[in-house]
Amino acid sequence: MSTQNTEGQQPADEPAEDNAINPLDLIVALFLCADSFLQQELALKMSMCQFSVTLLLPHANNNQSTLMLWALRDIVKEWRPHDLSESRGFVENNIIQADIPFFSFVRLKNCSLSKSQCLNHVLSHVSTATFVFLDKVEEEEHKILTSLQHVKSKLFFIVNRKEGNVTEDMMSVEKTQKELDLPKTSVKIKDDRVNVAGFSDKLCAAIKKSLTDVTTTMTIENMLERAVELGLSVDERTSDDGKKAAQEIVEGIRVQHIPDYKKEQLPLQGVNWKRLSQLEMKECRLQEPGDLEMEEYKSQLHVEKQQIKKELGKHKLSHAMKSFIDHLSTTDKDKRDFFLKWIKLQLNAHLQTAIQLPLLRHKLTEQSNKEEKNMKEIAELDQDLLDSSLGLEHYMREMGLIYEVSLQSRDTADEISHLPGLAAEMLLDGYPLELLDGDASNIPERWVTDVLTELHKKVGEKSKLLVLTVLGVQSSGKSTLLNTMFGVQFPVSSGRCTRGAYMLFLRVSEDMQCQLNCDFIVLIDTEGLKSPHLAQLEDSYEHDNQLATFVIGLSDVTIINVSMENSTEMKDVLQIATHAFLRMKEIGKKPVCHFVHQNVGGVSAHAKTKADRKLFLDQLNEMTQIAAEMEKQTAIKAFTDVLDYDMEKNNWNIPGLWHGTPPMAPVNTGYSEAVADLKKNLLETGKGDKSDEASQIPEFLEWMRSLWKAVKYENFIFSFRNTIAAQAYDNVCKEFNQWEWEFRKEILSWQTAAEWDISYGDNKSDLSHLNELVQSKKFQVAEKIADRDKRMKQKLQEYYKRKDSHVNLIEKFKTEFFNSISSLAKEIQRSVNNKLDCALELRKSLKEVQDIQRKNRGMIEEQVMNLLSDCKHQTLTDKELEDEFEKMWAEVTVNVSSMEEQNIPAKIFKQLKRQFLNHNVNEELDNIGDLKDIVKDPFKVKKKHLKTNLMKYKDTKRELQSFADSVIESCTRFVHDTAKTERDYNDSFTRELLEKVDESLKQWSKHCKPQFEFDLKLYMCGIASREFLHMHRKFLSDRDPKLQLEKYKPQYLSDFLDLYKQRDDCQRKAKDFVRCCIKPAVEDYISRSLGIDIVDEILTSCHSAEYSSRSFFQYNIQKELLQKEDFESFVKYIHTYDIYVKDWIFQHILQKMSEDKTLCKLKNNNLQVIVTKITEATERASKGEDGVQLPDNQESITKLINNMRKYLIKDISISEEAEKSTLFQIQSTCHPFTESLSKSLGELKEQLQEEFSNSEDITETLNKLPIKPQDELFKRMFGCGKQCPFCKVPCEAGGKEHEKHHAAVHRPQGLGGYRFVATEKLVETLCTTSVHSKDRFKNTDTKWKYHPFKKYTTYYPDWLIPPDSTFEASDYWKYVLVQYNERFAQEYKAKPADVPEAWRRITKEQALKGLKDAFNIK
Repeated sequence: MSTQNTEGQQPADEPAEDNAINPLDLIVALFLCADSFLQQELALKMSMCQFSVTLLLPHANNNQSTLMLWALRDIVKEWRPHDLSESRGFVENNIIQADIPFFSFVRLKNCSLSKSQCLNHVLSHVSTATFVFLDKVEEEEHKILTSLQHVKSKLFFIVNRKEGNVTEDMMSVEKTQKELDLPKTSVKIKDDRVNVAGFSDKLCAAIKKSLTDVTTTMTIENMLERAVELGLSVDERTSDDGKKAAQEIVEGIRVQHIPDYKKEQLPLQGVNWKRLSQLEMKECRLQEPGDLEMEEYKSQLHVEKQQIKKELGKHKLSHAMKSFIDHLSTTDKDKRDFFLKWIKLQLNAHLQTAIQLPLLRHKLTEQSNKEEKNMKEIAELDQDLLDSSLGLEHYMREMGLIYEVSLQSRDTADEISHLPGLAAEMLLDGYPLELLDGDASNIPERWVTDVLTELHKKVGEKSKLLVLTVLGVQSSGKSTLLNTMFGVQFPVSSGRCTRGAYMLFLRVSEDMQCQLNCDFIVLIDTEGLKSPHLAQLEDSYEHDNQLATFVIGLSDVTIINVSMENSTEMKDVLQIATHAFLRMKEIGKKPVCHFVHQNVGGVSAHAKTKADRKLFLDQLNEMTQIAAEMEKQTAIKAFTDVLDYDMEKNNWNIPGLWHGTPPMAPVNTGYSEAVADLKKNLLETGKGDKSDEASQIPEFLEWMRSLWKAVKYENFIFSFRNTIAAQAYDNVCKEFNQWEWEFRKEILSWQTAAEWDISYGDNKSDLSHLNELVQSKKFQVAEKIADRDKRMKQKLQEYYKRKDSHVNLIEKFKTEFFNSISSLAKEIQRSVNNKLDCALELRKSLKEVQDIQRKNRGMIEEQVMNLLSDCKHQTLTDKELEDEFEKMWAEVTVNVSSMEEQNIPAKIFKQLKRQFLNHNVNEELDNIGDLKDIVKDPFKVKKKHLKTNLMKYKDTKRELQSFADSVIESCTRFVHDTAKTERDYNDSFTRELLEKVDESLKQWSKHCKPQFEFDLKLYMCGIASREFLHMHRKFLSDRDPKLQLEKYKPQYLSDFLDLYKQRDDCQRKAKDFVRCCIKPAVEDYISRSLGIDIVDEILTSCHSAEYSSRSFFQYNIQKELLQKEDFESFVKYIHTYDIYVKDWIFQHILQKMSEDKTLCKLKNNNLQVIVTKITEATERASKGEDGVQLPDNQESITKLINNMRKYLIKDISISEEAEKSTLFQIQSTCHPFTESLSKSLGELKEQLQEEFSNSEDITETLNKLPIKPQDELFKRMFGCGKQCPFCKVPCEAGGKEHEKHHAAVHRPQGLGGYRFVATEKLVETLCTTSVHSKDRFKNTDTKWKYHPFKKYTTYYPDWLIPPDSTFEASDYWKYVLVQYNERFAQEYKAKPADVPEAWRRITKEQALKGLKDAFNIK
């Protein structure tokens, strides 16, 4: 056993200074305070540092010592015996099991010669003998030495000859020598003239000679019985149970080869598990379908996967695994720890001796280092190494797989269901868990999920994680780095044969949790990256890339361990790492990254550092460009485009662990110091740079699943789908929708007031003043919109600063949302300006109507007064009076003219002409007759509409016809909706219609001639001229002067009779005033704000979730479609999506408004508000400005009404014409009229409440509202309206200015009308399958040339089509295609699709479940 003293350090057995602590005492104290496992760890570390390790540990309280057998069990050494020197082979063994010669060095009493000092010199040559250090032999020592007759041949005396009693001392030595019959060569005398180095050479010669005489060697393990005989205690007795249990499990290995043992006892990690991984990869890559159609191939892969899972699930627990799980399941933690340690020790011991695993490794290394490599042999050796390796991790992996594949049958449920809890406890105890099985390239997802979920529960759901990963070339010191930094025990032997990723949980103490913002630090250690002997195998880069992307994606902090010695390997690792970081940037993950350069010399390092770092950054930039090219991210040119990287702060130089070459090299203390600095910095920056809240275990698991799924696809960035990111995106969309509605609502409310002001404000305004008013309103609204725009952008900015919404994952969408706000502001500005212009036009037409009414009213009133004066001198009955009145009325109204009708078709035509000013269509425009005649026949696509190179393709003509039909249907709906309102025609309606056609034409413009645009717009104008003319006529008829007069006829008759009979008309006049002036104004008031109220009601009611985001809206629509089971609805949804959505929203509003008389309640709320305002205004109007009641005379009634009009000017408009007609020749005075007015107001309220309650026609109410709730909700939910070019699924992206369109679930392409050219059959393949396969497509966009689906972005760069989130996600549309296959074929004039047999087994319930999963509905 050996010690080493560093320079200047006092030898352990030299006399110490008074206050100095003897290092040996310190070590003994540490060992006495430590438990068995820490003692083992201490001994291992001391051995690594070439310190002597404790063989016998003295007790603190008595003279007894303990043989430290257990403490030394972990120490493994490598050496080359003489018989292997030719073959350059070597032996690796545990030091307590190795047969080795023993040399004991004993110092008698106070010998002045330092045993340790001599020994330190000898040690570089070491040796079986006992060396006794002495000055002289006293009586007691003499007894001890003469009792050693049995070892005399191996006894050496080392005598230190000193000044003084030299002769006497030497005589005592010689006497003992004679008694023991020792040869003279066994006595070595050191005098002052000989230096220690020279004397050491003498000792070495003695040792070498004794080695040649050795006939017996022994192991420390075999000293056990002798130690007990001598009364020593042994530290291993406490772990005997664990030893027996481990031996029982490992027993089977002794009688069979390891590969056979693994097949029998650990069957689940065999061929089937690896096959399952391959099938999952094939499902993603779709590269070998053979003659099968893609969906059939996918279904077959899925079926095979299910079969393998079933087979794996049938395996019974093997004897070894049953025993392993039983012993693990003990509640005694110490027992479990000893058991696991014993298994590890027993396995290592067996592997080192029985199968010469080290030798296999060396063979593999030799083959890999040859210039001409035999790849077949390398692969075979690698496989042998894998097959022959067996460690504790294999048993743990098997335990995980037992759970993963278990079918949870009743008889196994109990013995299996507790396993995740057991593994969670082990994680908490500091054992690593295999996250990724690198041998099979697979993750047992169910197992890892349930283990970590159990852990999450065990810690009271406080599991905020800081995840730290070390990546680097195999055997580059990654594990040592982690172990040094965190005191953990990742396996570090360079011969580790299991590849993959392991994770270890470190609990953070409570006082540090706030500083670090986490409850656990999770360490992920990877193995197998750039494994030198596998580097040449074809899929090595891809395998390494997958691993790196996966673990970097899980990490908050990544350490890239680069060795400066091998620049080729370093470049490879850098490329893999930069590639992974690039992918992370694209999916919104921003890990902190540190580069650790190991084995950098200390003194010269600083001088070289600057230049090295610059060179290193250049290499990073080069690798970034390569990775960017591979991922088709051309905008990225430098590493700093990918990560926040600082040359000074993110680079660490760490000196080598050894001074010199192991095994005899001392440890470099600078290593630990540098690592401690790195650790400190890591913990400070780990969360410092992160805006997002630390993720808990459930989020970590979600990342794990989505990263693992995406790395299996060829194109990671386009394949990545993560429910946390989807949830974060959905959340920001919900917030955005809410802010958008607040924006719209505020501007709509302002717009309503402004429209009202322009239409009914100051009645004396002339036209020029009105124009000025409109301009000032436009200026006001522009300021208001700019302010709202700014506020909404601030809200978005604040949202992105939140720490609890995973906003870092959706950082890339931030600009899109900002652009959407600007776009929204412009859209609202345009819309408001249109509305204000319409209000001005309305004001002009109302003025014309009022002038006619005023003239007619004057004429009628004059005739009524004339008739009254004619009849006053006669006594006439009521019948006679009425007859006279009828005769007068007929004569007067016969000449009342109607309002002049405008030429609406001509106005529409003028707008159309303006659009084609610069086109050569003047001749055609001149030849157009009546616009309405154009739409007598349906619109037909003609050859002249298509560009020359596409004329020959009938499919293009069919597609264009289908497109034209949908545009016409959609635009016709717009025309009908506009025409339903009680407004007069305005040119802005036609402009908006033509803009809609322009928007629709964008996708086809490159394939069509201008003639198509012209003909389509002409056709739409034909439809518009018919509908808008009808609208204009209705507007005129509602305001026809003759009809308006007829409305007041009963009133004039009553006035005439009352005046003739001189009756009190107070009550009747008040009623008429309320009926003709107040009631229309109140109804108008309710109608003006009702649209906004309905939207608010729907967005805040129990139905609000349906409109919270586009994806949830889609889910609800599709769910209802499934329940309705109506084929026509599916066709409408797919082909006229906008119309379907509008109708769906409209029906939804109808349903919501009829529930619990909601519409009635909303109307009543507004009624209450306005009636209160009118009542208060009446009260206030009945007093003068001095607050005194108006005089009780007729003149005061006019004053009262004018006051009311003034006080209510912001709310309602009391028509002057109606007022003058109703109050014509009023005989009452002000006070009784005011009383009657108040009473009539009360009656009006009751009457309207009754009308609202009895009203059945909600449709009519909605259609006549100035702000239509259906339109507002449509704007909110419809989005950009773009549909997938293959399957026609609508885009669900938030805002309108997004760069990429995307949808949660795509469909079989046949549903979008795609068919196979040769067979005319509808295509059953999903586009999410096609874009990841080798399939090709052709259509009008590709000019009917075949184009690979994988490169679909060449033609559709703004669509992102990732793979389905799960195999079942698309079950909904598979089910729909199966149900209506024949009918879709008829609809598209094609043949039915060949659907895979598996699709026919999908039930309606499964379809709905798939839909829920796809839209992440819990």
